[in-house]
Amino acid sequence: MQQAIEFLISKDTTLQFILENFGIPTIQKREEGFASMCHIILEQQVSIASAKACYVKLKNYFGEITPQIIQNCSDEELRNCGLSRQKTIYLKDLASKVIANEINFNHFSVKSESQIREELIKIKGVGNWSIEVYLMFCLQSPDIIPLGDIAIKNTLIELYGCQTIEEMQQVSDNWKPFRTLASFIIWHYYLKKRGKI
Repeated sequence: MQQAIEFLISKDTTLQFILENFGIPTIQKREEGFASMCHIILEQQVSIASAKACYVKLKNYFGEITPQIIQNCSDEELRNCGLSRQKTIYLKDLASKVIANEINFNHFSVKSESQIREELIKIKGVGNWSIEVYLMFCLQSPDIIPLGDIAIKNTLIELYGCQTIEEMQQVSDNWKPFRTLASFIIWHYYLKKRGKI
């Protein structure tokens, strides 16, 4: 990690400023697999806190979160745990695809990033952001920048004056091959500035 930090601060004085003034971010690691993908789907377009509360309700209610449990439970049970109608559809679709072996999380370690993207994009309601979060947090892919993330976008606008996705892409290209760590630094700044850490 130190080597990656030294590389990034040599390329970008803004990242250096963040690290010097806000400290080094904690690099989160999540377990690979179905339950983590469910958690990521719950995090779409809501606060981290409300997604976590919903995920904890699911775990407490079912004991564990497996494809079989999600497929066999009623929509009402999921809604009672705080899931919207849309997210109920998404989790059920994910469960059915895992059971049908269209998605096999156990094989991701030997697959390329593009192969993983091809599998996950088939899930209803899953787009680039959800896939990139899975790659970053569960597989620890080193060179991911989730430009669809609101915190990343807002920080790139605030600190770099970016107005378009193309400009954001140009800024993040400067961070290759450590865009994941740069993303964690940006998130860290965003949360610290807002008193959420």
